[in-house]
Amino acid sequence: MADRYLNFTGTAPGRFLTKRLGLPQPAPLRRFSPGHPTLDGELLHVTAGTSAYEKELGALLAGTGPDVVRASERPGAVVVDATGVADVAALGEVHAALHPVVRSVAAGGRVVVLGAPPSADDHHQAAVQQGLEGFVRSLGKEIGRGRTVNLVRVAGPVAGAESTLRFLLSPKSAYVSGQVVEVAGGESELPAPENWDRPLAGRTALITGAARGIGRAVAETLVRDGAEVVLLDVPSAADDLKKVAEPLGGRALPLDITADDAGERIAAFVPDGLDVLVHNAGITRDRRLANMPAERWSSVLEVNLASVLRTTDTLLDAGAVRRGGAVVATASIAGIAGNAGQTNYAASKAGIVGLVRSLAPRALAEHGVTVNAVAPGFIETKMTAAVPLFIREAGRRMNSLAQGGLPVDVAETTSWFASPGSGAVNGQVVRVCGQSLLGA
Repeated sequence: MADRYLNFTGTAPGRFLTKRLGLPQPAPLRRFSPGHPTLDGELLHVTAGTSAYEKELGALLAGTGPDVVRASERPGAVVVDATGVADVAALGEVHAALHPVVRSVAAGGRVVVLGAPPSADDHHQAAVQQGLEGFVRSLGKEIGRGRTVNLVRVAGPVAGAESTLRFLLSPKSAYVSGQVVEVAGGESELPAPENWDRPLAGRTALITGAARGIGRAVAETLVRDGAEVVLLDVPSAADDLKKVAEPLGGRALPLDITADDAGERIAAFVPDGLDVLVHNAGITRDRRLANMPAERWSSVLEVNLASVLRTTDTLLDAGAVRRGGAVVATASIAGIAGNAGQTNYAASKAGIVGLVRSLAPRALAEHGVTVNAVAPGFIETKMTAAVPLFIREAGRRMNSLAQGGLPVDVAETTSWFASPGSGAVNGQVVRVCGQSLLGA
C-alpha cells in the first residue's frame, strides 16, 4: 500500500507544511538494486582509543565497495573503530571522531560503530563499552535523513565481521537501525563466499509461509543471492505457492506446518538436506485477553511457536540441516515490547527469542548450524493495509525513519543471516523496524 504521507513530504508544499507544523519528514530510503548496489560517497574510517584491528579492518573495509578514506567532506558511511575504548577518556574520542562529521554524512548514509564485548573482569571497560549501546541508539534517533546507526561488537578475529559489515554498509540494511550485533569471530563451518554478489550459490533453502508477503520476498531475495529454494505453505494456498515457485525455479511443498509429522515430511522432500531453514509462517488472532477464547490463543501459539520448535528439533536431529547451515526464525517487536490485543501473538514471538538464545550455542556446537531471528516492526503488507488508518499511520511514523518497512527489508536481513560468511553471527535477534520507538 502506498505511503501517501511519505510521497507528500517529498513535494515542495509538503516539505514547507510539515516543517511549519513540526510533523515528521521521512526521507525516501534507497534500497538495493542491481544497478546501484552500493552506497553513494566515500567510507570514512576513524578510530577511537587504541585498536587491535587497525590493519585488518582497513583491508576488510576496502572490500565493501566505497573508497575507504581517513578524511571526507561528505562521506556515504562512517565506521568508528571503538574496540579499544576502555575508559571514559577514550569514550570521549568517539564523540571527537563523529562530532565534526555527523552532519555531513550523505542522506541515506550509514554510521557503524565497532565495539568489544563488555568485560566481566574490568568494570571500567564494561561501563564504557555498554555506553556505546546507549550512544548508538540515541544517535540513530536524531541523525535523520534516512541515515542509520548500528553497533557491532566483535569478539575474536575481525574477519568474522566481514559479512555483517558488508550488510550494514550497503543499501540492503535500509530499515535496520539502532541495533546491536554481536560477532563471535573465529572460523566458520564454511569458507567465506567466493562471490559476495551471490553468497548463497550452491545452497538450498526452505521458506515457510512463502506464498505471499514477507515469505515471498524472502524466497525472491535468496534466489537473487544464488540459493535454490523450496517454498512451503498450507495446502489451501497451493496454487499461489506454485505461482511464486515457478519463476524462481523453486519447488513448492504444500504442507500444514502444524502437522505432527511436518518435520519428517520436509526431510523426505529434501533427501539431500537443507542449508537454510527459514521459519516465516505466522498468523494473528487478535483480541484482548478478557475476550480471547482458548482457540484463538492455541492456534497462534501452535503456528507461530510450537511448529517451529517441533520442526527445528526434527530437522536438526535428523541431520537434515547440513553443517555450516543456518536456521532463521521470525520474531516481532510485539514479542519484545508487547502490544495490546496481542497477548497470544506476543507470547509466541517472545518465545522465538527464547528459542534462539537457548538453542543457538548448542546447535552450533552439536550440528554446526547457526540460529538467529529477525524481528520485524511495521512492514507494509496486506495485513497492515487492513489496519485502521490512524493506527496504521502511528505504526508508520513511530520509528526513527518515520515510515513503514517493506517485505524486502526483512528478506535482506534473512539473507545476511543465511550467508555462509555469517557463521560468526549466532544467537542474534535483529529488529527490522526502522528503530521503532517501542521496545529496547
